[in-house]
Amino acid sequence: MILLVTAPPGREGDAILELEWALEKVRVKGTDWRGVLLAETPLSREEAIKKLKNFETQAIQRVVPLDVLVPAKWEEIEKTVLELGKKINGTFAVRAKVRGNKKLSQRELEVKLGSLLVERYNLKVNLSEPDFTVVTEVLGKRIGMGVVRKSEILRFEVKE
Repeated sequence: MILLVTAPPGREGDAILELEWALEKVRVKGTDWRGVLLAETPLSREEAIKKLKNFETQAIQRVVPLDVLVPAKWEEIEKTVLELGKKINGTFAVRAKVRGNKKLSQRELEVKLGSLLVERYNLKVNLSEPDFTVVTEVLGKRIGMGVVRKSEILRFEVKE
């Protein structure tokens, strides 16, 4: 299980400690972007989210579960989204965040990947209240992707 975790810039160390306390079994790596961490845990998605939901955090702002990390190349991205699309049984939206990659744009990713899923699986798009969100987090030369329900993306109020 891979988690993309954000923290206020400069508070990454605190966020790493909190992840270690909350999840126990976890390996956390920093990224090239301040406040952005990648955590890997052998826990199931449900278990990791439950533990983090009940954790009193001071530094973790957002936790996004990802299914895979792949190279940020169109053919890889398309292959991955079609594989992930098999998990969607309901309405969906694609949400992208691009960091450190001039070749990929947020809007283009959302539109192209959404179109691919509609064409291949005849899925219905719902941008305001989707049953599933295809999360697309570009981190330079890599891209983290996952299919998540609204309740699986965690947001915490953190004092900067």
